This record gives sequence, structure tokens and C-alpha cells, in this order.
Amino acid sequence: MAWLVPALAEKLPQILNEVRDRFGAEWPDYADFLNDEQDEVTAAATAFLQWLVEIAEHPDDTPADDADRPQSVLFDEIGRVQWREGRELTTLLSAYQVGARVAWRHVAATALQLGLDPATLAALAEAVFIFVDQLSSASARGYVQEQSESVAERERLRDELVELLLSDRSDAAAVRGAANRAGWPLPKNVAVILVNPDNDIGQDLLSRLDRSCLIIRSRSMMGAILPDPVRPGRRQRLAQSLRGAGAVVGHPVAIEDLPASVQIAEIAASLQRMGIIDEDPIFAEEHLDAIIVNRDPRLLAALRNRMLAPLADLAPGVADRLTETLASWLRHFGDRRAIAADLHIHPQTVRYRMAQVTRIFGPILDDPDGRARLMLALAWSPTGATAQTSTAAPISLP
Repeated sequence: MAWLVPALAEKLPQILNEVRDRFGAEWPDYADFLNDEQDEVTAAATAFLQWLVEIAEHPDDTPADDADRPQSVLFDEIGRVQWREGRELTTLLSAYQVGARVAWRHVAATALQLGLDPATLAALAEAVFIFVDQLSSASARGYVQEQSESVAERERLRDELVELLLSDRSDAAAVRGAANRAGWPLPKNVAVILVNPDNDIGQDLLSRLDRSCLIIRSRSMMGAILPDPVRPGRRQRLAQSLRGAGAVVGHPVAIEDLPASVQIAEIAASLQRMGIIDEDPIFAEEHLDAIIVNRDPRLLAALRNRMLAPLADLAPGVADRLTETLASWLRHFGDRRAIAADLHIHPQTVRYRMAQVTRIFGPILDDPDGRARLMLALAWSPTGATAQTSTAAPISLP
């Protein structure tokens, strides 16, 4: 059947012209490609004619896909170009089907003119189907590989940008360059979202964020960088979508201030784990007071030890009750009914406990500076956490 190849080669220009004309109406870019790359396409088509005859002669010996053939490499590259230009793979495969129908008409007509028997004609028809499948497979492989490589490269560039944004050693020019390479428009303000790595809701949320958000994948934290966090209605949407995720939303800052904002959000996350802030999610800008007070646990423990030293000789249970009563007294400005409601005790019990507190602490309760220090030591701490139960090693104060 090798003698069929020269006969088909003579008709090759006619076949390509007809295919180009068919492409012109629906796929003009493909028609331009056939015209602009005429020499390369003709060489590939000639090789395919030889391949077609080989398939027809030995259908059982032909592999389903031969990626090493030069023509397969060509159509692999066509698939890659299809992805790079943002086109659908199905469009390309449809064009292959059109080209195959044109080619088969000419192949069948030539075979009949040469007097090929029905069995050979059927083998050629089957070869055309195999031929189109292998073309499609080569282009689909190139398309998918290019897609995978492009996605991997884009994610690498986005990870590099995240690393720069979280670094306090990066400059504005480096950030702009990295953002351009990653295709991320620089926003005016950003905020960080931190989620608990062990929280399934948080992990699911990160997987559903749109491409405007940059995912943080460091060993020490899991979360995302959120652009333009102060848009109207965004806080409410975040509160709804992050509920149950054990998340912290950092306060909005300019891009150059993001590292400091992340540190504050990390402190808020640790306070959430300790139960000092029990909201879910936490918006850090609403708890800056608690974050400031608890930023250095050792320093706070030292302050608590010093301010609560008058309770040191009491039994732990008694010290806990007087500590929580004193903390509530400070928060409610001495309003006995509010204290009783806060602690779920009788107002008379409040009176009794505060008499003990006054006797133990003495004039410090009448001193504004003393009350302020007691407020710092008690108001942002877990209920009942006395100086003796602090887990942080305190710093010695004079």
C-alpha cells in the first residue's frame, strides 16, 4: 500500500487549501496558521500520510499514542499554544474533526480511483480514526502539560510575592516587581486572615478564596492576604464565612505595614487559643487593647504577680474568688448590681467579697494609678487566672 502515499501527496496542497477554506469562516486563526506555517504543516502532513498507510497496513502494531514522532511533537506544541492563548481545547479538537473529514474524502476518492479493495478501504477508514485520535491525544497532552506548568509557575510567583509581603526587609520596588510577575494588582490596603491549620472549616475556606487573595503556606502560619479589606459590606461577609474557622482577621494596613499587622494577628490567634478572646472570628482591630496587654506574657505575668501579691497567702479558691470579684469591680466601676449579674452571685456576696478585697489591698483601690495597674493586670486575663496559676515565667520587676 506504500504506492498510495505518492498519489495522496500529489493531492496534499488541494487538501490543505480546502481545510484552510473550511477553517476560514469559523476558526480564522487556524486558517492563518496553516497559511503562515505552510512549509512546516506540509512536511508534517506528508509524514502523517506515511503514518496513515502504516496504520492501515498494520493496525494491531500501532501504539495508541506515539509522543516521539515529529508530527506528535508539532501537535503537542499546538496544544500548548492553545492554552497560552486562552482558548478552549474542545475548539481545537473540533477543528481536527473538520480537517479529518476533508482528508478522508480525498483519501477515499484516491483509493477508489486506484482500485483498492473494500477491505483495504475499510482499513484506511479505521486508520483515519486512529490518526485523528492520536492528533487529538498529542494536542490534549500538550494543552494539559502547559496548563499544569503555567499554574505551577503562577503559584510559585504568588508564593514569592507572599514571602516578600510578609518580610520586613523588602522594599516597594521589589514588591511591585513581584506583584507584576505574579499578575496581582497591588491594592491600597490589605489585611491578613489566619486560620487554625487543624480546622477543616478554615482549610475549606482557603480553598474557595478567589484569585484576588494570596494564600499563605508557611510552616508557622496558614491563611491568606486579603486585598481592599475595608470595602463596604466586606466585614459582614467575612464574619459569616469565617464563623467556626477559628480565624483571625488582621487590622487593615498599607502593604508596607503588613508584617507588623501579621504579628498582631498572631498574638490575637494565641489569645483565642488561651480563651482570653472568645470571639470567632476575631477582628484584631477590635481587640487591640487585649493584644497590647497580652503581647508579652512574661511581662504581664510579672505585673500580675506584683499587683496580686496581697493575695499570695490566701487559699487558691479564696484568691480566685476575690480576684474575679476585683476584676469585675474594676470593669463595672464599682456597680454592685452589675458585678452581681456578671458573676451570677447575690449583691450581698459582692459587698462581703469587696470588704475583704478592700481590707487586703488597702489604699491602692482609691489611687487612680493603682486602679489602672490592676486593670491592666486583670481585665484582659482569663477568669480566675490568679498570679499563682500563670504558665509564663515572669520577668522580675523591682
